[in-house]
Amino acid sequence: MGELQAVNDISPFTAVLWIFYPMAVLVGVELFLRAINNNDDDDDDGGKGIRVSNMQPLTVPSGS
Repeated sequence: MGELQAVNDISPFTAVLWIFYPMAVLVGVELFLRAINNNDDDDDDGGKGIRVSNMQPLTVPSGS
């Protein structure tokens, strides 16, 4: 049998890009799924919205 030879025909720039390809695919899938499921947490299940501009003082128990 003949000997196997290693061939390094890939540039360093291409090697660095291969690191980012899987992350780009995952980010693309995440954005796609968020676009399909345009549902806010407070819309269903009777969630409460707390208004920041209408601040009321908190009552603290006197024993603390």
